[in-house]
Amino acid sequence: MDLLVQNFLVAQSTGQGHLLSATLLPESPQDDPNRLRRLTSSSTVHDIESDLRSSLLSTRSGIHLNKAEGNAWIDVYVSYFRAATEVVALSERHGNSDHTSVYDAWKEMANTLIRGYSSGHFQAWTIPCLYVAGRYLRIFAIKADRHARSGKPVTYGSGMSGDITSSISKNEKLEDAARVINRIFQLCISDRASIENSRKWGLYYATNLLFKTYFKLNSISLSKNILRALSVSVDTPPESAFPRSQISTFHYYNGIIAFLDEDYPTAETHLTQSLNLCHKLATHNKELILTYLIPCHLLTTHTLPSATLLAPFPRLQKLFQPLAECIKRGDLSGFDSALAQGEEEFVKRRIYLTLERGRDIALRNLFRKVFLLGGFIDGGGGEDTEQAAKPRRTRIPIHEFETAIALSMDSHNHRLNKNGNNNNSKLSNGTTTKLSRAKIDRDEVECLLANMIYKFQNLMKGYIAQTAGMVVLSKGAAFPGTGV
Repeated sequence: MDLLVQNFLVAQSTGQGHLLSATLLPESPQDDPNRLRRLTSSSTVHDIESDLRSSLLSTRSGIHLNKAEGNAWIDVYVSYFRAATEVVALSERHGNSDHTSVYDAWKEMANTLIRGYSSGHFQAWTIPCLYVAGRYLRIFAIKADRHARSGKPVTYGSGMSGDITSSISKNEKLEDAARVINRIFQLCISDRASIENSRKWGLYYATNLLFKTYFKLNSISLSKNILRALSVSVDTPPESAFPRSQISTFHYYNGIIAFLDEDYPTAETHLTQSLNLCHKLATHNKELILTYLIPCHLLTTHTLPSATLLAPFPRLQKLFQPLAECIKRGDLSGFDSALAQGEEEFVKRRIYLTLERGRDIALRNLFRKVFLLGGFIDGGGGEDTEQAAKPRRTRIPIHEFETAIALSMDSHNHRLNKNGNNNNSKLSNGTTTKLSRAKIDRDEVECLLANMIYKFQNLMKGYIAQTAGMVVLSKGAAFPGTGV
């Protein structure tokens, strides 16, 4: 207890909020693994109040807190001691302590702390104490719910998967924790004190904590309520005044919310800001951001992730590289296979349906190859100076697209017929290709062409002359943005 008292007195005399919040940690630091155990053995739940009062509020302490503030801190540390006792008992597996007991005790500490702020007893520089209370409340709630579902002991850790929805609906303690964390959020956003003494400096931390909790509960609509409250908040300091880590996390969740609403340009903006603010060594956080930013770029700019971008992230490389290569080649069968292989992770991250739209870009690239193979109007196929000035053939028979799709969709071989069948198809420019034809209906091909032209005009420009069995492509920009 001596270290707790010493740090409390130093923090109060110097106004160090993070040092003060460190006295409320429910775990021991790595360099002193027995600190929490020593604290709980230095007193008892019956004697802790009198012990703290004589240590923290005596005239010998060297600090001068008014009576109301002093009593409020005593209440906080008494409830903290009880919670720490439950944590130690659970870690040593003795007594009746379990994960629910730990959560309930910590919730009481968080509520006591909130009451101190609501009553105006605690100054704004002590806000980091709210960070600790909210963060561990969420952690203990998740552990308690998991233990309640499995009946098995679980270990505490700092790992998080904030944007992953729990697959089991029973999250009683986490739902309860969300209500307490929301009180912390309201405590910060409703403060009307001058900016230098305002609790609004804890606003983005509380917001991010709510985002993580709501996403875990699959209550993303509640996150939108938080954004609406922020949009009408007055006297909030600019984002640049807050720690970069908090603003990066804030834009990350903003980006995912827009992503799930299929507002991909907005999502791309927020995720790009999050990536730019992310610490250069925070590889895991960058991986989380890129998980959503890559699909956004795919749909908004038709940009594929480069090997250089994916190199530091083996998991993303495994997921996205096969898709990117198939899209670039116009390989429909390979794209479907790569999408199926990563389906579990894609669905888990809620990006499957977005990535599925990448098939349209793969189809565009396939149609573009047909266009390029058609050569020039004079029948030339070269790219020398003389022929480069000639216009390309823009009237392409539909059956050529049908042939290309059949070849691309062949799941056994995209170029040659493994069974040795001599199915040859001659394109209008005289090129003969040995095909392994997959079954595809002519009407389906026309439907794909129509969708590509009329639904996705930024992918392919032209029209279908159905009577002539031709696709007439734009002379100036048949495939916008591809350099053709």
